[in-house]
Amino acid sequence: MSDQSFKKSLGSLDVVALAFGAMIGWGWVVLAGSWVLSAGVLGSVLAFLLGGSVVLFIGLTYAELAASMPVTGGEHTYTYRAMGIHVSFFCSWMMLMGYLSVVAFEAVALPTVVEYLVPNYNQGFLYNIAGWDVYASWVAVGMIGSVVMTWINIRGVEVSAWFQKAAVFGILAVGIMLFVGALMFHPEELGRAPDFAENKWAGIMMVMVMVPFMFVGFDVIPQAAEEIDLTRPKIALYLMVSLVIAVMWYMGIAWSVGTILTPQEISGSPLATADAIAKAWGGHWAGTLLIIAGVLGILSSWNAFLMGGSRLIYAMSLSYMLPESLGKLHAKYQTPVTATLLLGGLATIAPLFGRKMLVWIVDAGGLGVVIAYTLVALSFLVLRIKEPKSMVRPVKIPAGKLVGVLTLLAAGSMIYLYLPGSPSALIPVEWAIFAAWTVFGILLYLYALKKFPGKSKAFMDEEIVAIKEHNQKWWREHGMPSKAFEHEND
Repeated sequence: MSDQSFKKSLGSLDVVALAFGAMIGWGWVVLAGSWVLSAGVLGSVLAFLLGGSVVLFIGLTYAELAASMPVTGGEHTYTYRAMGIHVSFFCSWMMLMGYLSVVAFEAVALPTVVEYLVPNYNQGFLYNIAGWDVYASWVAVGMIGSVVMTWINIRGVEVSAWFQKAAVFGILAVGIMLFVGALMFHPEELGRAPDFAENKWAGIMMVMVMVPFMFVGFDVIPQAAEEIDLTRPKIALYLMVSLVIAVMWYMGIAWSVGTILTPQEISGSPLATADAIAKAWGGHWAGTLLIIAGVLGILSSWNAFLMGGSRLIYAMSLSYMLPESLGKLHAKYQTPVTATLLLGGLATIAPLFGRKMLVWIVDAGGLGVVIAYTLVALSFLVLRIKEPKSMVRPVKIPAGKLVGVLTLLAAGSMIYLYLPGSPSALIPVEWAIFAAWTVFGILLYLYALKKFPGKSKAFMDEEIVAIKEHNQKWWREHGMPSKAFEHEND
C-alpha cells in the first residue's frame, strides 16, 4: 500500500457541481434544436425521460459500489473485486480513453465557441487537416485554455472545486433564465414546434440515441472518492442527485427551445438555444449570455474530466499497471501532478490536429466509456451473486439482482449504437483509433506484468483487504452486528 494520501476537501455542493458540470458541456447549446426537429417538443422531453431513466439505473449500481468501496479509481477497484486483474485493467483503460477524448475535445470546443463571440476571429492560417482549416489564433485559444485548466487542477482539489461551483452556478442561472422566458412566452399566438414529430416513435428513438452520451461524467465522483468529505450513504445520494438534476436540465432545455421557436426558426438557426433565449427576452444580449454559459459548460466538463482522468491514471499507476512515475502526488497540493500534466499536455497539443480529427477521437472514446459502464454493471451483478451477504454495503439497492440484470442489458445495448448497422455506428477511421488504443493498452499491460510480476494482483488484493477492514470498522461504528460481515475476509 502507498503511504501517499489525498486530502478530503469535497463537500456535498462540490460533489453535485463536479458531476453535473461534467455532464453539462457544450452539447445542450448546439443540439437542442435538432432534438426538437427530430422528435417534437414533448417527444424530445420524453426521449430524455426514458433515456435518462436508463442512465439512472447505471447510476444506481455506481451508487452502491461507490459507497461500499470509496477509493480513488472507482471502476478500477469494482471490477477487480468482481472479476480479477485483467478485467480491471481493460475496464480502466476503456474509461481512460473516454476521459482523454473528452479532455482533448474540450480544448477544441473552447476556440470553436469563441468563433461565435468574436468577429474575424480566425487569423494566421497554418494548414488543413481532414478538410478543416487550422488557424494560429484558434490553436492559441485552445492551448491557453488547456494550460490554465491544468494549472487549476494541479493547485489542488479546493481550487478545482471552487472553479466548478462558480461555473455550474453561471450555467444554471442562464438555464433558468431560458426556462422562465419559455414560461412567460405565448406560443399559441406566435406559433411553436409540434408536440411530436410526424414519425413519432422513430423521432423519439433518434433523440434517445444521443441521450446516453449527454450523461457521461457522473462517474467522476467514484474517481475522486478519497477526496470527498461525506459519509458513504451521502456519496451515493449526491451521485444520484446530480443525475436527476441533469435529466431535468436536458428535459427543460428541449422544452424551452421547442416552446419559443417555430420549426422554421429552428431549421434556419445555427444555435437554436441562443436564438430562443434572445427571442424570449427580446435582445441579442441574452443569446450572447447563453453562449457564455456554454463556455462555462465546456470549462466545467473539462475540469471534471481532467480531475477524474488524472485520478484513474494515478490508481492504475499505483497498482503497477502503468509507469510508477504517474502515481506521484504533488508535495504541497497533494494532487496527482504527473498524471494531471500528462492529460493536460495531451489536451494542449489537441488543437493542432483540428476539429474533425478530435470528433473521431471522441466517438471512439464514447465506445470505451460504454464498455466500461457495461463492465461495472456486470461487476455489480457478480458481487451480488458472489458476496450477497458478506460484502458490507452502506447503501444497498433494493431488488439488487433484478436491477443488475436490467442495468447490464441496458448498458450492453448501448454498445450496439456504435456497431455496424446502427445509425450512429463508428466509421472506419474511428474503429482504427479504438483498435490502436486497445492494442497500445495491451502492450503496456503486458510490459507491466513482465516488469512487476505478481505486483498488480498483490497490490489490489491488499487494497481489497484494506477496504474490507475499513468496511468492518464503519459497520461496527454504525451499530451493526459483527456476524453481518463474519465472512468478509474469507
